Amino acid sequence: MKLNPCPSTGETSGSCPGYVIDHIIPIKRGGEDTPSNMQWQTLKDAKTKDRIE
Repeated sequence: MKLNPCPSTGETSGSCPGYVIDHIIPIKRGGEDTPSNMQWQTLKDAKTKDRIE
């Protein structure tokens, strides 16, 4: 996500320790695979969100 640097490193490329890219509106619910539908999410929050989706 070149427009949004990694919250833990500030870098726009490479790994982002402790974070994953999350689709705000899940693709399986009609969300697009575009930067405007993506955000950084902590691993902990991602696990919680994945359980309810």
